[in-house]
Amino acid sequence: MKRLFLALSLLAATVVTAKITPVAPEPVYPEIARRVVRQLSANHLSGERFDDRLSAIAWTNLVDALDFDRTLLTQEDLKRLEPLRTQIDDLLARGDLAFGYDLMQLTRERLEQRCDYVEALLKEPNPFDFTTDETFVWKRRKAERPANAEEQRALWRAALKNEYLALILTKELDAEEAAQNKDKGNDTDAGEEDEDYEEEDLDKPVPEIIAKRYRNLRDAFSEMDSETVLQRILSAVANAYDPHTDYMSPMNFEDFNMGMNLTLCGIGATLRYDDGAVRVMELMPGAPAASDTRDTRLREGDLIIGVGQEDGPIEDIRHKPLTRTIRKIRGPKGTKVVLRVIPVSDKTGTRTKLVDLVRDEIKLEEQAVTGRVERLSLPAGETRNLGYVRIPAFYAGAVGGELSEDARSMTRDLLRYIQDFNQEHVDGLVIDLRNNGGGSLMEALAMTGLFVTGPAVQVRDARRVQVLPSRAAVAFRKPLLVLINRNSASASEIVASALQDYGRAIVVGDSKSHGKGTVQTVMGLGDNTIYGADRITSACFYRINGGTTQLRGVIPDIVLPSIYDALELGEDQLPGALPYSEVAPAYYAKTADVAPFLPRLKAASDKRLAADRQYQAAQRLIAHVRKANAEQSVPLNIDKRRARMRAERTMQKLQDEALRGGSAKARKDGPTTENDPVLRESFRILSDYIDLRGGPDEPVNTDGDLGMRLFRIFGAQ
Repeated sequence: MKRLFLALSLLAATVVTAKITPVAPEPVYPEIARRVVRQLSANHLSGERFDDRLSAIAWTNLVDALDFDRTLLTQEDLKRLEPLRTQIDDLLARGDLAFGYDLMQLTRERLEQRCDYVEALLKEPNPFDFTTDETFVWKRRKAERPANAEEQRALWRAALKNEYLALILTKELDAEEAAQNKDKGNDTDAGEEDEDYEEEDLDKPVPEIIAKRYRNLRDAFSEMDSETVLQRILSAVANAYDPHTDYMSPMNFEDFNMGMNLTLCGIGATLRYDDGAVRVMELMPGAPAASDTRDTRLREGDLIIGVGQEDGPIEDIRHKPLTRTIRKIRGPKGTKVVLRVIPVSDKTGTRTKLVDLVRDEIKLEEQAVTGRVERLSLPAGETRNLGYVRIPAFYAGAVGGELSEDARSMTRDLLRYIQDFNQEHVDGLVIDLRNNGGGSLMEALAMTGLFVTGPAVQVRDARRVQVLPSRAAVAFRKPLLVLINRNSASASEIVASALQDYGRAIVVGDSKSHGKGTVQTVMGLGDNTIYGADRITSACFYRINGGTTQLRGVIPDIVLPSIYDALELGEDQLPGALPYSEVAPAYYAKTADVAPFLPRLKAASDKRLAADRQYQAAQRLIAHVRKANAEQSVPLNIDKRRARMRAERTMQKLQDEALRGGSAKARKDGPTTENDPVLRESFRILSDYIDLRGGPDEPVNTDGDLGMRLFRIFGAQ
């Protein structure tokens, strides 16, 4: 107890001179804290009690949430506060939240000091010498914090110099591009739109632009009320278990009940608080954001830093609570919201764009399965018919109930295409699950049943492992190929892994799928208008072979990477993600074995792709993006930085085009063999597989139900 009192005294002593009025917890907050800890300990999948180990993780989470770029708190600060790392469990058991509010006050005081320092430096006529060979570490999420106040000021200066230089060169290079476009007569391809990047007030002097940024930052921290601080503290505690486990304050829970929590009905984007901004994690098919085909469209990985309404001013939302940002983005149907966004292709954040969207409901028809017959020319001059279906989401409607003919069903829509393919005597089927973030588990089980009979997935909660079977009659018995990428998640991973484990399909795509194999349950804490609620990871999906899809995702049989494979997307990019684990395999029988065919399939594919100029250009871009993501620092010498920014702009345009999916026509038509080299090669791989198997008429076994096989062989026991 004496050690704990000393730690709290040290923390309080560091904020005695704070110029900002402290924020204090409300009387009900101690009880909320106790309830949260009890519920997490009792209901999380891990079964782990909130103890000293998790306390240390929660402390790190809280410090990083308040000081995301590791510039405000020094190593000296944290050394003085070290005893608190393992005391949060004891404090919360007593309902003591003072440590979090005091840490918030200390962070705000350090921010005031930084803003004052920046303001003074910006008043100097020539604050920086850009001819020296300095560098700045811009990736600071894992960087060392400054050791003391002296190192801290040196870091603030370097960060300011980086901002200053980036703005100078952005203005310069924008002017160059404008002049070049004018000389070319602004020629663009028919149907194309310009890459409409919109910088923040670049017509104003650089010091004025930067000063406004820091004023906004100061305002964001000063607006944090008591409930916001509570949210930060208890989210840090919940995130100690895993990044999908979270606390929802009463205001957040109200948003959740309105259908707002993280998934926005207004624009259709799944968002996450990230480094002081809002990261776009997923676009919902059929919603305004996903339906936008303009060059400036919102994309997975983009960072939202500002929100405006209609034609009004854009408000900076950096460092503001996610709930408040969501409320600003959400609005009545038919109204316009304008987002200021740092594109995912611009890792240094020196360029922004404006994305205007008209709020609307999700259009289910744009989520729907689409398909066609692809006629592939063979070397001998013959033609092979292959089926192709694209599945954006595992949707299911409640109209008339699950079994009603009026109910909306992805599997039912898919079955109609399969029936058409069977009538047209296609030789095989490509199933495109790229960018499919999941959806209904029941639809995933039903879809699996269209191709194989037997177990489809295993689900483990805190008590048991349950095997869930496929839920439909087999409708297609010819060879399959499944396409995935880094954005294929959850239900997509269940289907792809099951068909892979049975040997029923060849899986092709990025080096791995998304890797989200967990299930979350919302649990109230009592009166949710007073206490809020917890969202707790309560179960985990496992393949029928025993391995989980969590973190590791689905590893394809043949890797054909897309641009998404080079971006920092996926469960493995989330701090504290639950690890890969295994359970006993389910009772199933493989229907085929694709492994013997893979070396020859890959060799033939490599030979074709080596001569595919479109694919090779895409691979060079992917290599560049991977290299850029690995770089931790940028030069602060103006000549070196200018050369780097010129090269980056060229590559950003290519990357943006790859993320957009090519031309406006290509985006409207969807993936085709002309605009999508990965899809084109997938048809070739499937055709080769059909030949290696002995032709399209070679029967495919679809009975993976080992129990049924044994019954047919030996009869009832």
